[in-house]
Amino acid sequence: MLLAVDIGNTNISVGFLDGGEVVGTYRITTKSHHTADEYALMLKRFMAMSSIRPREFRGVIISSVVPKVMHAFRGSIIKFLGLDPVVVGPGVKTGLDIRLDNPKAVGADRIADSVGAYELYGGPVLVIDFGTATTYDYVDAKGAFRSGAIGIGLQTAANALWGGTAQLPEVELGDPGTVMGTNTVAAMRAGLFYGFLGGVEYTIRQFRRETGVDFQVVATGGMGRVIANATSSIDVYDRDLIFKGLAIIHSRLQ
Repeated sequence: MLLAVDIGNTNISVGFLDGGEVVGTYRITTKSHHTADEYALMLKRFMAMSSIRPREFRGVIISSVVPKVMHAFRGSIIKFLGLDPVVVGPGVKTGLDIRLDNPKAVGADRIADSVGAYELYGGPVLVIDFGTATTYDYVDAKGAFRSGAIGIGLQTAANALWGGTAQLPEVELGDPGTVMGTNTVAAMRAGLFYGFLGGVEYTIRQFRRETGVDFQVVATGGMGRVIANATSSIDVYDRDLIFKGLAIIHSRLQ
């Protein structure tokens, strides 16, 4: 058994993998003030919910973009499981040839997503992660991470809209089915969703224009399924992509 963890800006995503297959996933709200004991208690509950015993785990791998959380979370793994986790970052061999200006500055989550997409779906591939931010990462046919783009996430954009206006309410995010809103809530849902969707489709087209090649588009992340269902520009939605990518990276360290 492998424990794979992605510590993101909004959520900590926890995945249990057995022989490369994801058998359980859970989420914790990212908070920098949790103690190692609190994280250990959460992990213990998740394992019980999946009928997994702590001693079944043979390895742990973590990707993180929130350094303040890492100390306590890593401490919980060492204390609870007695395992020293692999932390994706400089010095860890991922198998991905990163051809960016500063490879050490690339987020570990983007690396794990790209490894998973390339190994599972082949290259060239454009990986889109719909999270707190929306990231676009292009991996060419030879497995080189060539370029990327980072934009605002749908939930983040929505928070800015109703947080920065006095009379606009919070609304449910999703495909409203029509752009022709007939009340304030419907108009907000339509503007948020279709404005965001249009930006995604245009960005994909721009990657195609500038790379000059055809490629698969693989999506993941919290809003990924909703966006993928609304456009033919996305070929695959894989909600567990980051766990699969982390498992592939971990297998290369053995």
